Amino acid sequence: MCATEQNNRASIAEPAAESAAIHSISGSTVTSTPVPDWIAESINGGLLPNVDADNGINGWASPHGDLFSLRSVNYLTKRQKSSAGDYLLSPVGMDWLKSTSKLENVLARPDNRISQALRKAQSQGKSMKSFVFAVNLQIPGKDHYSAVFYFATEDTIPPGSLLHRFINGDDGFRNQRFKIVNRIVKGPWIVKKAVGNYAAFFSTIANAILHLALGYVTSVTIDMGFLVEAQTEDELLEKLIGAVRVCQIDMSSATLVDALTPPVPTAAVARGMACSKVNHHNPGCNDDDDDKC
Repeated sequence: MCATEQNNRASIAEPAAESAAIHSISGSTVTSTPVPDWIAESINGGLLPNVDADNGINGWASPHGDLFSLRSVNYLTKRQKSSAGDYLLSPVGMDWLKSTSKLENVLARPDNRISQALRKAQSQGKSMKSFVFAVNLQIPGKDHYSAVFYFATEDTIPPGSLLHRFINGDDGFRNQRFKIVNRIVKGPWIVKKAVGNYAAFFSTIANAILHLALGYVTSVTIDMGFLVEAQTEDELLEKLIGAVRVCQIDMSSATLVDALTPPVPTAAVARGMACSKVNHHNPGCNDDDDDKC
């Protein structure tokens, strides 16, 4: 279902725990019930650590949603934007991976730690309704790198919501709507100038980040938020699916994985684990041009 030749990809695990809400992972989300064990394991179990958002290096953190500006309820009439606020899903981890060829369908890999943690919980009758959303930024070259960001919830995705439509829609809808907003928090002037702070369709900014910032990766801290673009009044206001702060990553810290590892058979995958491709779309689009974005 998800084998493509795209450089940038969103992997989606569809609704598949106890119905306890999960909102206490960071200041970006509303504090609620305790975090389930499998999510705590996901946050703290990776080789790329969860670090302090202000001073951490070689790790990931969760920036506050209000640092991002998205389309407000008045956007279509007044072109107004507003603070993004709370995420729809909570950040649960980041993996920095290296392989000899592209890594595809990361959630279905038998060695994927997020899938392993969820499968373990579900084998105990827990987290049977959990939902995981993964974004895989692929960096091709002599060595292939993947920056994989994971977001999750224990709540049901509201039927009819824009996120629900994105999850259950076809590739055409996803390709037209999946966007990324970025902020260069720290970094050389050349990166700030080229990448900037703006919103764009996924492949546009991803390519800019990966092909320029990669050369300065150890000195760059960047916030990246992911969302489904709202295009009609009933879809506004826009909300972030989730966001991650990537803090001055050391290229050598990437985990080496076997790109040829076969996926877990469908029957053995954690409930709802599936992958959906997101193709390149409109490479000239950014939210500085309101007619396009």
